[in-house]
Amino acid sequence: MEKETLFGRVQTMIMSSTKKPKYTALSTVKIADLFDVKPTDVERALQELVEEGRLHKSKLVDPPHYETYSLPS
Repeated sequence: MEKETLFGRVQTMIMSSTKKPKYTALSTVKIADLFDVKPTDVERALQELVEEGRLHKSKLVDPPHYETYSLPS
């Protein structure tokens, strides 16, 4: 899984979000299908981006409790 390509795609998804503040919920299965890789590879790359501080990960407090990603401030 090419981490920079994934980051570019996620960054575009976040920036095009109409939510305030901007964030997006991601489906690792759909992203894996787009890149023709395993969902675990996508999850690992996303976790690396979070650990590097390039993405912030949080969880919605109200149902459906999606994990969301946003760009650092």
